[in-house]
Amino acid sequence: MKSEESASSLRETPIRVVLLLQDLEFGGTQRYAIHLLQNLDRSRFSPELWMLRRGADMAHLAEEAGVPLRWMSRSRWVGPAALVKLAWSLVHRRPHILYTLTVVPNIWGRLFGVPARVPVIIASWRSLYPKQHERWLWRLCSRVICNAHALKEIMVARYGVDPSRIEVIPNPVDPDHFSSDRTLKASEPTVIYVGRLVKEKDPSTLLEGFRLTSEKVPEARFEIVGNGYLAGEVRQLIGRYALEERVRLIPGRSDIRPDLNRAWVFAMASVREASPNVILEAMAMELPVVASRVGGIPELVEHGTTGLLFEAGDASELAAGLILLLGDEQQRREMGAKARKKVLAQHSMDKMTKETERVFVEALNEVTAAGGVR
Repeated sequence: MKSEESASSLRETPIRVVLLLQDLEFGGTQRYAIHLLQNLDRSRFSPELWMLRRGADMAHLAEEAGVPLRWMSRSRWVGPAALVKLAWSLVHRRPHILYTLTVVPNIWGRLFGVPARVPVIIASWRSLYPKQHERWLWRLCSRVICNAHALKEIMVARYGVDPSRIEVIPNPVDPDHFSSDRTLKASEPTVIYVGRLVKEKDPSTLLEGFRLTSEKVPEARFEIVGNGYLAGEVRQLIGRYALEERVRLIPGRSDIRPDLNRAWVFAMASVREASPNVILEAMAMELPVVASRVGGIPELVEHGTTGLLFEAGDASELAAGLILLLGDEQQRREMGAKARKKVLAQHSMDKMTKETERVFVEALNEVTAAGGVR
């Protein structure tokens, strides 16, 4: 009887989906979650957004999309109280589908979701080597969605994940929202980085590359847009390199289009990366990209076609790419145009949403066919 009731509930329309995040601070995964929530077919899916700790930089975007928000805690950290509330919520507000995003939700969402009898758990893998115990926990979910083929290869080879459980769905970007306005370009050669100021983004190499570039292109200007625990160290490096007049450190914000519109080139020096949304957003705005050759970045940036790649940690190679592009307007324009063309062909919002909806429905159908219980 319970199996029949469970199977019947899974056929309800709309299907209740909970996206579980650590927070709603500025970040690529948070932006991806907002994009998905904004575009899910509401005649088929009823989404909610749950967060484990405080951080609401992007909350207004979810609210504008009419998505209910639920915080497990308003603490700075994910502590016992947040985990207890998560476990309680999964039992008493049990969704049909739990989609876990970022490391901590991927761990606890699966560990609590199974005993709470959540019918379908979809995990995510959006960093190069997230410490989310995939070797053991992948069996606790119906599917794992990653955003680059390079990540799927790592999951299979390093952690023994069943490849049939892994879905590769590239990150999307809205090309109408992210479109270039050349009238807003800065008059000085301008390089921009947008992202968190954390160790894996390697801001020290980024700034060293800027310093070397400024020696050859003294009129160049550099903008760093983002927040993070290394912000103080970045300010110190700017002073140490005497770049105060050339580098602007701008707090993170939800709308980065004005910043991208000013820029001539987008730069990223990450030592660990998966498939960063911001690179696609820069490409959609016809910016050539100079980025490190790590993780899924080579799947986005075609060396010599839509940008230039360099070895992680090599500030001289980064600077060489920036110097080349800042001095060659024709090449910048050609690469920028090809970058946007690639985004339009391979990274549409509609394609990402439909592929994710397909994964949701297929996983639900499997559970229904099995009697609606794990």
